[in-house]
Order: sequence, then structure tokens, then C-alpha cells
Amino acid sequence: MSGAYEIVKTARSTRRPTSMDFISGIFSGFMELHGDRRFADDRAIVGGLARLGERAVTVIGIEKGHSTRERMLRSFGAPQPEGYRKALRLMKQAEKFRRPVISFIDTSGAYCGIGAEERGQGQAIAENLMEMMTLRTPTISIVVGEGGSGGALALGAADRVWMLENAIYSVISPEGCASILWKDASKAETAAEVLKLTARDSLRGGLIDEVISEEGLGEERFWHRLRGKLTEALRELEAMSPETLTEARYRRFRAIGTDRKEG
Repeated sequence: MSGAYEIVKTARSTRRPTSMDFISGIFSGFMELHGDRRFADDRAIVGGLARLGERAVTVIGIEKGHSTRERMLRSFGAPQPEGYRKALRLMKQAEKFRRPVISFIDTSGAYCGIGAEERGQGQAIAENLMEMMTLRTPTISIVVGEGGSGGALALGAADRVWMLENAIYSVISPEGCASILWKDASKAETAAEVLKLTARDSLRGGLIDEVISEEGLGEERFWHRLRGKLTEALRELEAMSPETLTEARYRRFRAIGTDRKEG
């Protein structure tokens, strides 16, 4: 089994902490908010208000769940248009009240279904990308498991984008890629190498800013370390004016594809 595909399997593991685990481990006083004010509440995306130390923040996460029943309830972490619109509503609310936005990404991709397309799946993702680029409040996005295609990008246009070391970030799944290129899904192992979907690959390509070690993943020492990194990053971002913040964000994404040194 290739190294890249082993990482894919790890990123998909049901034993891996989900976005809700990250939220409960890092923040205090989480209060979930529901609905997109247009159609429904998508349980594949959770979001609301919380505290990072003494700082009020907005947190958003794509949630897969752990058990089979919970995963079915969460659509296996595949958001529908109303989920992305809920996330955008919370981001705009955060901008209004000057709260930073912290997002956790873990999805194989946006929900693939006729209803989602009829309700404007592509438009919802595009609107999130557009609005996140001009959001006048600090934003941090962390890929904690799978970062699949536009479903992940819809929460990924942030000032800082981090990945856990065994997370993946890709335009398509290895199985999907193999089916298209070689008409053979069994060549997913080869596709995983070609796609350059690991955290180290993403760092070298400029897609992300930092790879987060998974030492102690799920333990209090891990949450404490990540809590400190988030606090430090927000301190730096909050020192910037909204104009400087959005300009730096624009320049960051314009630079994607250039080589970066590993941190």
C-alpha cells in the first residue's frame, strides 16, 4: 500500500476525531445555531458561538459523525446548499460583531444529489468563496480529515489554512480519479500518489500555511497545543486592519502554486 493511500485511509477512519470533537476539545461554551433562513438546517455542517479562552469566536465545522446512524444523519459529512448558506450566514454575523471565524473541514465533497443541484449547490459554494475572500474579520480554516473538492473549498478561503499531518486535500477522491483516468477504481493507490493530496504536498504547493502534528491527537495535550496555536494566530490577525487583512488574504490565494519551505 502506498504512503499516500495509507494517509487517505487514516483521514477517513471512523476512529478519527470529528469536527464536533475539535469544537468540544478546544472551545468552551459552544452554542449551536441552526438553519440558513431559506430552506432548512443541514446537519452536515454545525456552527455557532463559542469562546477561545476569553475571546468570543464563531466556529463552523463539517461533521461526519462516528456511528453509522449518526453518519447517516449527517449525510456522511457531505453538505447540501443550505449547509453552506448556514455557514455563510454565521460568517457574515461574525463580521458584523467582529468575531473571528474558525472552521474545521472534513468532507469527501459536497452532497451529490438532484435536490442539492436544484437548490443551487454550485452557486452556494461559489458565494461562500466570494464572500470569504472579502470578509472583514480574521478567518482560520483547518483540514482535520478529508478535504474534498469544492465541498472543502467552500470553507477554505481563509487567512490561515492548516492541515493535520494525516489529513488530505484534493480536487477528487483517488477512486474517482482512477475511474476517470484509467477506467479502473482499483488503481486508487496510484492515483493518490499522482494527486499530491497529503499535507506535505499541500504545504509545498502553497495551498496551506502549516502542517499540524497529530501527536496526542484527541488528548487534552493536543487540544491545549492547538488552542495555543489558534490564540497566537488570532492575535496576529486581529492586529491588522480589515483592509490589510483582506488584501493579504487576496495575495495569499494569488500565490498558490508557488513553492514554499516546510515549517
